[in-house]
Amino acid sequence: MSQSVKPVPTAFAERTIHSGRITIRGPRVESAEHLLTPELFDFLSDLHQRFNPRRKELLSQRGWFRAALKTSPGPEFPPETLGIRETEWKVAPPPEEMLDRRVEITGPPERKMVINALNSGARVYMADFEDAHSPTWTATLTGQVNLFDAVRRTISYTSAEGREYRLVDATARLMIRPRGWHLEESHALVEGEPMSASLFDFGSFVVHNARELHKRGSGCYLYLPKLEHYAEAGLWNEVFSFTEDRFGLPRGTIRATVLIETVPAAFQMDEILWELREHSLGLNCGRWDYLFSFIKQYRDDHEVRFPDRDQLAMTTPFLQAYSRRVVQTCHRRGAHAIGGMAAQIPIKANAAANEEALGKVRADKLREVRNGHDGTWVAHPGLVSVARSVFDEFMPTPHQIGGTVPGDPVAPADLLTVPAGEITSTGVRKNARAALRYTSSWLGGNGCVPIDHLMEDAATAEIARSQLWQWVHHGARTSEGNTVDMALVGEHLLAEVAAMIGEPGGAEARERIERASRILSESIARSELDEFLTLLAYPELDEGPGR
Repeated sequence: MSQSVKPVPTAFAERTIHSGRITIRGPRVESAEHLLTPELFDFLSDLHQRFNPRRKELLSQRGWFRAALKTSPGPEFPPETLGIRETEWKVAPPPEEMLDRRVEITGPPERKMVINALNSGARVYMADFEDAHSPTWTATLTGQVNLFDAVRRTISYTSAEGREYRLVDATARLMIRPRGWHLEESHALVEGEPMSASLFDFGSFVVHNARELHKRGSGCYLYLPKLEHYAEAGLWNEVFSFTEDRFGLPRGTIRATVLIETVPAAFQMDEILWELREHSLGLNCGRWDYLFSFIKQYRDDHEVRFPDRDQLAMTTPFLQAYSRRVVQTCHRRGAHAIGGMAAQIPIKANAAANEEALGKVRADKLREVRNGHDGTWVAHPGLVSVARSVFDEFMPTPHQIGGTVPGDPVAPADLLTVPAGEITSTGVRKNARAALRYTSSWLGGNGCVPIDHLMEDAATAEIARSQLWQWVHHGARTSEGNTVDMALVGEHLLAEVAAMIGEPGGAEARERIERASRILSESIARSELDEFLTLLAYPELDEGPGR
């Protein structure tokens, strides 16, 4: 299917589809009608009934790590899985087409982005239904349409200026990131109960594309976000095996890379690979969400006050230990260890600033390849060649699996070293700015937002929000001597609201900007830190289930 413009529902008019046990409620999206098939509805219903009870049970068990932090000596590697950690075993070898993953580009499954990312020269494009995606019903369905067309190489796009976009002959390998286990798709109900957003995104993709990909000699590749326990990886493994049996696919057709982006998962890397060993493609340093998770885990310790976001680079000891453990674990198990995101975007209007930004990308990628990573992430096509040149120079082979594993084994204490540094008034203002600008954009349907020459997703807003909460509730003071309280945070939010409303198009978006400010203010003021901003704001999307 080909299209030139993004389909827009008519005034968010809701319609309801009943098919067997499933009910779909949301605006009609004309371009996606061919995807809403009885086979899809049957498969989604079966996924829900078979796996949702276990998903809910596992979610109810989250919080164990936070509790362990309050004990002495604190969290340890799981004693019940000592045998897994101490014995030698390997995950299934990667398919030949996934041996070399030196540069991966990520972004939302928007039509133009899909084409540009696949054409970018990266080895892999991860189409993101999670942190870079605002999950309006229209955007979610349209994303599935775009991937359906990309798999069949029929995707095209014509801009308003008449420029045409089509796939080149050699494109990146496609991966998708479904939403995390903690999220629900409230537009899809099975016997009145909202579906897991993970199962909805996964099911919608595989029912239409897994057999097609296999027929084309390829596999169905995923990234799995925000796992907090190896049993959650085990549940995904059950889903994959069930799906392969359902569609007559060989075992291992579905492969997944797990993002290690929560602190609990960092203590269970071997176990996560073990659970997924038939379906594993390795681990990834989801470093920005990992930082968010670190702040959340220490919410109960009033002596802990993390420094400004800008001071929390990957050279910080606890992040160095995390990166090193990903490489050590993966290479011992024959798996890829993929590095983190470079969020910089080209600065066309300022050559000096652009070269400074590119220099930061080169330094970051040089650190990763020297640490043993087998690939890395970028957020913009303009950075692919920069990252690739570093990996080409220092990794002439397809990967570094089997090479010398750097450093001593990482101990639990290494992963839990609280960073030192300053809290500044500038840091408070930057957090208010990033959280507000991202949340406002996300509410309006855009989950991938350029802010101050960085391409930001939900992880940045989560770090900013959780830091503001921690500073307010842990009695932080800035290096200038100011107490970080709700009055100070509110002052910065109001200033950012005024600035945004004064920008082109801001007046029309005023209600959404003010709504974003209210959501953030209420969340930061609460005595308990909300687990996820996206959970909190989901009902208030411009095209969300609550509006």
